[in-house]
This record gives sequence, C-alpha cells and structure tokens, in this order.
Amino acid sequence: MKEQKLFKKIVSQNNEFERTPVPGNQLKSGKSFLGMYAGEHTAGTEFVIGPMFVAHGVSAGDMVIGLLIGNLLAVLSWGFLTAPIATSKRLTLYYQLERITGKSVVNLYNFINALMFCFLAGSMIAVSATAVGIPFNLAMPELTDWYPKTTGWIVAVLIMGTVITFIAIRGYNQVAKFANVIAPWMILIFVSAAFSALPQLGVHTLDEFIVAAKEVIWTGVPAAGFTKFTIWHIIFFCWFCNMAMHIGMSDLTILRYAKSWKYGFLSFAGMYIGHFVAWIASGILYAVFLQTNTNSNEFAPGPIAFQAAGIAGAVCVIVAGWTTANPTIYRAGLALQGIFPKVKTWKITAIVGGITSLAACFPALVMRLLDFVALYGLVLMPMGAVIFADFYFADKFGFQQEQAITNKKDFTWPALASWLITLLFCLFLNYYYGMEIFFLGLPGWFVAVILFVVFSRLKFPNLKTKLA
Repeated sequence: MKEQKLFKKIVSQNNEFERTPVPGNQLKSGKSFLGMYAGEHTAGTEFVIGPMFVAHGVSAGDMVIGLLIGNLLAVLSWGFLTAPIATSKRLTLYYQLERITGKSVVNLYNFINALMFCFLAGSMIAVSATAVGIPFNLAMPELTDWYPKTTGWIVAVLIMGTVITFIAIRGYNQVAKFANVIAPWMILIFVSAAFSALPQLGVHTLDEFIVAAKEVIWTGVPAAGFTKFTIWHIIFFCWFCNMAMHIGMSDLTILRYAKSWKYGFLSFAGMYIGHFVAWIASGILYAVFLQTNTNSNEFAPGPIAFQAAGIAGAVCVIVAGWTTANPTIYRAGLALQGIFPKVKTWKITAIVGGITSLAACFPALVMRLLDFVALYGLVLMPMGAVIFADFYFADKFGFQQEQAITNKKDFTWPALASWLITLLFCLFLNYYYGMEIFFLGLPGWFVAVILFVVFSRLKFPNLKTKLA
C-alpha cells in the first residue's frame, strides 16, 4: 500500500500533461521564463551567426538597426501570437495539432521535426569539436567547406557526439540544470572576450569603436562566395530565425505553464541578450581573428574564442555547443518516441545521437547555418498558421474547431493540404522570383492561414453557424 502511494506521488510529480491542460497549481512565475529565454538564446549558435553576418558583408548601421527591429518583431510574435493561445488552451504543440489534424499528420510532423533537430544538434557538435581540436592543432574547416577534409576532424566530431549522446540518454535533467547555471557565465565570456579583443583592432575609446565597426568589423563587403546582406536580411533573419518557436507555435509547449499571456514578452531576454549582445560580440571576435590571420578562410568558433579569451573562451565554445546539442538530441528522441511509442526512449535517443554525430562531420551544417535555421522555421511554420487559424477564425468563418477530435478522426486533410501547398508556394517564389529563404516566411504564413480556412469550410463547415 505504501509503495502504491509512493508510486502515485512520483507519477504526479513527473506528469508533463502531454494530453491534458496544465492545471493552475503547476503554473510558473515570470522569473522562470526570463531565465529560460536568456539561457536558451545564448548558446552555441551565437558563435556562428555573429561571424556569419561579418562574412556576408553587413554594414555596421544595418547590423545595429536590423538587430533592434528584427528582435522586437520576434518578441511581439511571441507575445501576441503564441502566448495567448498557449495560456488559453494550455496544451502541448503536438496534442493541439493532433486535435486539429489527427494522429497520422502529427506523426509526419514529428518525423520532420526530429530530422531538423538532428541537423541543428549536429551543427552544435561541430562547433564544440572546433574547440576540442585546439590542443591537437587540428585542421579546422573553412568557409567554403561542405565535406570533411581530415580524419582528425571526423574523429573529434564522433568523440564529441558520443559524449553528448551518452549524456542525453543518461542525464538530461542534470545537464538542463547545469545549462541554466552556466548561461550567465557564457554571457559574461561573450562580452568580456569582445571587450578584451577590441584593443587588437586599435579601439580604446567609443569614437574609435565606431570607426572600427564601420571600417574593420562590419565593412559592408562580403567574403568570397557569400552574398551581400542588407538591413532587410538582418531584420527578417532576427524575426524568423526562431520562426518555428513563435509563429510556428512550438513554444505552446513551454508557454502553457505561464500564469499570464504577457509572459510571452519575456522573450526579450533572449532576443536582446543573446541575439543582440552575443551576435555583436561574436562578430567582433571574428573580425579580430581575420585581422590576426590575414586572408584566412578558416571558420572555427573554438580558435576564434581561444584567441580572444584563452582557455575560458575555448571552454565556453565547448559548453555552448554541448548545452545546445544535448537538449536538442533529447527533443528529437521525444519526437520520434511519439511515432514509435513501444521502443524505449534511450534506444531512440541513441539512434538519433548516432545520426546527429554522422551529420556533424559535414562542415556545411555550420557554414550554412543561417540558411538551415531559416529552412527549419519555414518548413514547420505552416502548422503554426493552422493552429492560429483554428483558434481565431473557426467561429468567425464558420468551420469546426479542432476537426479531428470533434469528428473522431485520425486524419483530416485541410491542415496537411495547407502545409504542403504553402511549401510549394514558397518554393515557387524562391525558384521563379529569386526570393531568398529569409523572406519566404511572411507571405507563406498568410497563405497557410487562408488555405486552412478555405479548406476547413469546404470539409468541416460549422452547421450551427450556417443556420444562425
């Protein structure tokens, strides 16, 4: 009897409310979300994205103004689009989609989501490996590399991937706590490394920094083989690099625990500490690296940080890549667990880790991270538009809300058709009109909303609304 009571207590404490709304006594304070967003968006990706803006020839003015505007749009998207639905329904993204589309479509969504997670985690394993290879004088990837060039690189990546996968299997909770503790330290390393590197650019005063920013760091001249970025690229990348999380509605799963929908605006901590301060800081570090290593085409976050901040910089790169890759592998495992519920989670996580480690051997994941992040958000975005339309427009335009669960179906086609046609529309804009991937999310979102409303009215008209 005592054992049964203990078991019930443990179950209740570990209840993630996958298929039920989060109860009121489980809601979290704003402090929890403030720390989460600050930690999640100051990570391994920041060591890549900031330097990539330098490589794409962003000008100093476009960089600062674009970051201010784009990050504000992202915060507003979390606050006005995602959070109100999250705190109203209090359901996970996956269960909310299942209620609308049916289990079959959600399985497809989970598979694609897991695949994207694998590639993202792979890029972070590669980032960590660039720091691990420093003591061994490992040849680092270059900006134009797509394939691994040395055996040493492959060995370093596979060792790093094995360690991270093992941790994802055995100790996710401990690592998550460690990541929250270590996040403030990583932010300090970013900032202090940038400040310590500025004298190498001849910067000792604010006026000298403004001159160096324009003439040395963000010069407006792209590296060979890279397209020129304008202020519009910066704005839309800042807005949509986390498209999957806000207008793609992935953060329904997180924000369902918020006491108020206004907590969505606490994402500003991640946008303006991580995506503003950290991108600027890492861009400065890369500019210093380029000046010290004249005409170098090498791109390796580890050596870049080590040159500016010594061992602390190298350790920061390892930790940043690790704390990003580990939960990402874990999430990919959970996504696949939904498809294969009878397979043990640790086995799926191990398989995911193996796939991720192999993918990490290819430097293209790092060198084309901006394109991949944009693609990741774009592919998942239409389903966020479906959730938005189902929540706000069902009564207004006369179709059934949550069609699958209302009609007790495992498959409904309006959401799937909207998803696929939207992606084809975006491909059309890219192929025939040359619209870059960074800009496709905005028109794509409106197309997905319209298509879902039209298809839902055709398939699941709300008869009560019609009669009224």
